[in-house]
Amino acid sequence: MPSYPRPLTSRLPQVGTTIFSVMSALAQQHGALNLSQGFPDFDAPAELLSLLDQHARAGHNQYAPMTGVPVLREAIAAKVSTLYGAQYDVDAEITVTAGATQAIFTAVAALVHPGDEVIVFTPVYDSYAPSVELQGGKVVYAHLTLPDYRPDWDEVARLITPRTRMIILNSPHNPTGTVWTAEDMARLEALVKDTDIVLLSDEVYEHMVFDQARHESVLRYPGLAERSLVVSSFGKTYHITGWKVAYCLAPRELMAEFRKAHQFIVFTVHAPSQYALADFMKRPGWYEQLKALYQGKRDIFRQALAGSRFELLPCQGTYFQCVKYGAISDDGDRAFVERLTREHGVAAIPVSAFYPDGADHGVIRFCFAKSAATLEQALERLIKL
Repeated sequence: MPSYPRPLTSRLPQVGTTIFSVMSALAQQHGALNLSQGFPDFDAPAELLSLLDQHARAGHNQYAPMTGVPVLREAIAAKVSTLYGAQYDVDAEITVTAGATQAIFTAVAALVHPGDEVIVFTPVYDSYAPSVELQGGKVVYAHLTLPDYRPDWDEVARLITPRTRMIILNSPHNPTGTVWTAEDMARLEALVKDTDIVLLSDEVYEHMVFDQARHESVLRYPGLAERSLVVSSFGKTYHITGWKVAYCLAPRELMAEFRKAHQFIVFTVHAPSQYALADFMKRPGWYEQLKALYQGKRDIFRQALAGSRFELLPCQGTYFQCVKYGAISDDGDRAFVERLTREHGVAAIPVSAFYPDGADHGVIRFCFAKSAATLEQALERLIKL
């Protein structure tokens, strides 16, 4: 095999293979039930798959417009108007992306300059910091603290400087399942008022908010929406993570910059998927069905583990449940999930992987977006520990 003959300086020297890939590979190697990586093990709605086939056979197989097919952008505009009372121009303020990770990277690439500071909240999803660092930006970490992982707005206020360009927020939050409140949004709005700070709001779990709570999208708050790029995901909403289709909403001034980068990062997104999604979005009641589905799975998961030696942390949204395992083992969280996978046949994610310094609080994350059979088998194994 060829070998590069010269010294190589990495742009991301601290970055290796993501923990999601590592744990999924370990689960496959040991035949474990994979409750680590965040994807369903059940299929998309049959109607959506039929629509994909229908549109592929109808000839929608060439490049879609760079911004996304018009019928899908129209469906997105109608959705956010109905759910959040937010009005977005179909032509100038909505862009379809190749997954949420691409949307997040593109937003950062378009708006963060070398030396700019970007505030993120730890534990933090693993794509945010590398996206900033690749643009020459500086990542500044605010802390969500156990057991409920609430933001400390006084700390955020102290972290804001004249070089703060962006704040990246994520609610419902991966990995903790925390959902921000109206009070959180009011505090954030007060902090960024009269500044040049741009907000990047990762809302891919927007339809997974439980116990009658409301998803407090930045789209509900004009003082936030005017400075926000908002990202959501069809993959999470329709059980199609492998399709890698998402979208970004932003005021036209921000979206114009976003599209400058988007056209050279990915240019366009799989065309028949877009047409199929536009048709499927006409189906009534899906979002409530989705919420009920995942709240039911969360409740089954929590009820089964309530009598176990795991300590359940709050789960207000997403399809993730965090637990402490100190009554079972004094291993570090990485060692514990590896042993859990090898010896007990259930894979999870160590939450230390979401901290820049690898801070280990003895917390691991399970994904409960799994079939009833998978959850039953996994819970049988976990309650024995």
